[in-house]
Amino acid sequence: MVSSDRLLAFAAMSFLLIVVPGPSVLFVVGRALAQGRRAALTTVAGNTAGAYVLVLAVALGVGSVVERSVLLFTLLKLAGAAYLVYLGVRAWRDRGSLRSVFADDAATVAQGGLRTFWEGFAVGVTNPKTIVFFAAVLPQFVDRGAGHVTAQMLLLGLVFNAIALASDSVWGLAAATARGWFARSPRRLSMVGGIGGMTMIGLGVTVAATGRKD
Repeated sequence: MVSSDRLLAFAAMSFLLIVVPGPSVLFVVGRALAQGRRAALTTVAGNTAGAYVLVLAVALGVGSVVERSVLLFTLLKLAGAAYLVYLGVRAWRDRGSLRSVFADDAATVAQGGLRTFWEGFAVGVTNPKTIVFFAAVLPQFVDRGAGHVTAQMLLLGLVFNAIALASDSVWGLAAATARGWFARSPRRLSMVGGIGGMTMIGLGVTVAATGRKD
């Protein structure tokens, strides 16, 4: 199975990616600001489930193909790194638009829990940042010599999703608790978006500079 050093390294890189306010985090924050704590946590649960579907897809299909092809791995890695940098640049340039989160009608009637869950699921399974990360980065941390490649990917994906569940829940709870504080100064959230964009650019550069270990 996965060695402890690989597992810790993957957890650290996952944490760096997850704490950046990307599409999923902003969706959770928006739901928390508009509808409160319960809607935010239900959204997080759906989001996490959607992300793990991506893990299953990579582990059972794309991952095995990438694992056997150095060329495909390199292409995916560089494409993923470029896209992460692109997302970071866009997040930095559009950081001022995050205040549009507050345009949501806070008086909107709370939606059913199941519908809220599936909306979160849709965001999680279509999150481009997560797709790129699983397809281009996750295979780098698999120990091919130890065998059970699929099981290793599933375990790594579980680590990623556990961190995401905790982090996104904190974002949702904080946003729900501080709805008034954010509303008084939307520029505070814009600053978070700017910092997140720079972090994402750094992560993209790190992915591009990281090679296979075989």
